[in-house]
Amino acid sequence: MLISVSSSHLVCFNNFPSKIRNKTKKERNLRLQHIPQKFVMTTSTQAYGEPWYWDNRYTNEPGPFDWYQKYLTLAPIITLYVPPHHPILVVGSGNSAFSEGMVVDGGYTDVVNIDISSVVIEAMKTKYRDCPQLKYLTMDVRDMSDFQSDSFGAVIDKGTLDSILCGSNSKQNATKMLEEIWRVLKDKGVYVLVTYGAPPYRLRLLRDSCSWTIKLHVIEKLASEEKSDHPVWELTKPVPLNNDGSSVEEALGRNPDVHYIYICTKEISANSNVTA
Repeated sequence: MLISVSSSHLVCFNNFPSKIRNKTKKERNLRLQHIPQKFVMTTSTQAYGEPWYWDNRYTNEPGPFDWYQKYLTLAPIITLYVPPHHPILVVGSGNSAFSEGMVVDGGYTDVVNIDISSVVIEAMKTKYRDCPQLKYLTMDVRDMSDFQSDSFGAVIDKGTLDSILCGSNSKQNATKMLEEIWRVLKDKGVYVLVTYGAPPYRLRLLRDSCSWTIKLHVIEKLASEEKSDHPVWELTKPVPLNNDGSSVEEALGRNPDVHYIYICTKEISANSNVTA
């Protein structure tokens, strides 16, 4: 379902938590004013899978921007699961400074960034032309045939799957994306998915696509670089996760104001997809 934000925009509605869906129209519109523009689409088409949409966006909004979280807030999770010597792929990298943070602050030495927008990729190539640890390629995450199978130790995704799920043919495109990520990961490699999608909306999609072993972490949406005295949940401590995700509500309460971080490990011989 799509609902209006203004006369010229619609927003993907089914993926939003019940605390937004259950509001009256007036209350909902007030909340929707604060939804990241990444999930807003024109009434004419759901164009998130189209290069022209992102080319236009990055032409008009060239300044650096990080979706959801910056590197320093996620660094404890990245360093926990992604060794610095592994080749890393960042999908839907846009004009984010996240990868720069991985190199400068995290010590990572081989970070490949892809985006469907040639406009933003060319801009980032120019910006980081003197940083050999960062590579930028124009590529569709649904077709990464330029990469050989088993190429990367980790794939990092902040909002790209969410964006595809708000576009047309969302399930088909999301499945293509996840299958390609699985293919380019090495055995035991990790897919780090940062998303607003709670387990009831993401677990089945992840499990149906490939054989992952999944752990779940959460971080406050407004997390700062300074450690909170009263976090909803300790960032580096996995949240208990059962098959349908109901254990997450038991641990965190209803509708926690968090981003979900799914750590999906490629297990070729895995017999189970979910782990606590």
